[in-house]
Amino acid sequence: MRTEATAGADQEGRVQRPWRALSVCLVAAFMTLLDVSIVNVALPSIKQGMHASEAELQWILSGYALTFGLVLVPAGRLGDARSRRAVFMTGLALFTAASAAAGIAPAMTWLVLARLVQGVAGGILNPQVAGLIQQLFRGGERGRAFGALGAVIGIATAAGPLLGGGIIALAGPAQGWRWVFYVNIPVGVAALFLAWRLLPPPARGEKQGLDPPGVLLLGAGVVCVLLPLVQEQQWHGNRKWLLLLAGALLIAAFAWWERRARAPMVDLGLFRLRSYALGTAIALLYFAGFTAIFFIFTLYLQNGLGYSALEAGLAITPFAVGSGVAAAVGGRIVARYGRPLVAAGLVVVTVGLAAAWLAVELEPGRGVGVATALPLLFAGCGSGLVIAPNQTITLSQVDFAQGGSAAGVLQTGQRVGTAMGIAATGSVFFSALASTHGDWPGAFRRGLVVVLALVVLALAAALADLAAGRRARSAALAQREAQEHGQAREGC
Repeated sequence: MRTEATAGADQEGRVQRPWRALSVCLVAAFMTLLDVSIVNVALPSIKQGMHASEAELQWILSGYALTFGLVLVPAGRLGDARSRRAVFMTGLALFTAASAAAGIAPAMTWLVLARLVQGVAGGILNPQVAGLIQQLFRGGERGRAFGALGAVIGIATAAGPLLGGGIIALAGPAQGWRWVFYVNIPVGVAALFLAWRLLPPPARGEKQGLDPPGVLLLGAGVVCVLLPLVQEQQWHGNRKWLLLLAGALLIAAFAWWERRARAPMVDLGLFRLRSYALGTAIALLYFAGFTAIFFIFTLYLQNGLGYSALEAGLAITPFAVGSGVAAAVGGRIVARYGRPLVAAGLVVVTVGLAAAWLAVELEPGRGVGVATALPLLFAGCGSGLVIAPNQTITLSQVDFAQGGSAAGVLQTGQRVGTAMGIAATGSVFFSALASTHGDWPGAFRRGLVVVLALVVLALAAALADLAAGRRARSAALAQREAQEHGQAREGC
């Protein structure tokens, strides 16, 4: 008997077991997203083993984020237009090879270049995952699939420091960072084989155009927006912010071109869908907040309190546990509750982070990891009710043929949000640290205020969506009542 999920898959290739196909996608997504956060705790090991400068260490982080965000939308479009399986496997193979190159790096220049390639590969691969979910699943099954993806996003982001700390503790501080990259190799090779066996083949029929001018305009715009944000601490002076203006102009030019292109890379009509437009805004604002937590908390624990990489990872683990469990639950119930579930999740995150702020106020010393465990667990539960349900709702009205490019735009917003949040929160954190001559708890609390403000803005966007939905339903009800009243009068 064919299920809805199988029937959906038949449009581009018959997949009898879509959940097996999804498991391959989730493993690859976990690996690429993990590398966003796992390297944070490996930086001291890299500095010790490679005698790296602060600028080189920053490029290991920011270079990955920059190239990751650069290719998301073009890669999503390429998967939609040609073959999601082929593009997915290309990204996965490139990521695995770049991980091997990073692990054997003899010099910092080699390592930075390998990280840039890793970012490109991650950006190629990730939009295909959401596109494949759109293709393979329908109805409630799609919500559960996005719930699984949300759990992967939350766990990968928060568990990176723990896994990285464990690997470095086992392999030693001098060379432990190499194994942070080596672990990707067997996983990537196995996932490549399974992807070939389980992912659907491309559709037969006319191929869509790829819009090279749109690729160039959007790529240049994204670089101009991301570069000053990811280099905020290392690039001194205010001239870097002129790139934001240049980026805005290039993105405006991209929007102008897309309205006239014969085969646009992104259908801008998507933003006329309230669910997509506000969902993208919520994702940008929320990722600006929640990813910055790990940046400043890891610095506070390791540099301020002398935690080891493993201890810092353990301190963040409650958030990962809460996020993973709640994301799986959220994916199952999002079809029933819709956007109110996202708003409720954002309220829970806000309360949890406020409690973490209070915990640091009461216990600023080495006991802070224990003091913040329960608040971070609570905040993680809220996060799980935000990421997966929001992605499900945002893409709910998008045709599966546009799934990759629509997901690419959504994920680009997440990457821009991440860069914005880390830049803003990091600026407040480091300024407070300098002005107070090393008051790490105080600097962390000030940074947490910025994070809370960003989460509250995301909540405001979710509430705006709820209000707009309520008005739309009221207008539809009034129109239906007017029609029924008119028909009754005609009957008389």
